[in-house]
Amino acid sequence: MKAAPLKGGLLAVGLVLSVSAALGHGDVQPQPVDTAGLAPLGETWREENPYRGDAKAITIGDSGFNQNCARCHGLQVISGGLAPDLRYLPLSKEGDEYFVERVRHGATTNGVMKMPAFEGVLSQEALWAIRTYIEAKHEE
Repeated sequence: MKAAPLKGGLLAVGLVLSVSAALGHGDVQPQPVDTAGLAPLGETWREENPYRGDAKAITIGDSGFNQNCARCHGLQVISGGLAPDLRYLPLSKEGDEYFVERVRHGATTNGVMKMPAFEGVLSQEALWAIRTYIEAKHEE
């Protein structure tokens, strides 16, 4: 008879932890991206993707995206609805401008962080490699 309150308590704790895990998706430590083999870009941010079409950057970006972006934007850049589907991000400078703004400064809506800022967390080389990978998955 006394097991019922314990069972109910465990159920409540499990529910709280499940909800916390679902709401805490953005609370994950960024993973480093090995950019060996890419041309260094320096400190000044580029306005356009310097690695566009570069096979090495696509490979590096694939790894970087899946370690740092996929939990919100979906594996293979196929969003499940939590965050924008980046396959439809415009190619060219227009898409680059949007990408740079978001990855450098993050995004907040109504005081809620929707995407963390990655400037100073991942290198410019890593972020442009991720953009190159996203472009390789582009759809109209």
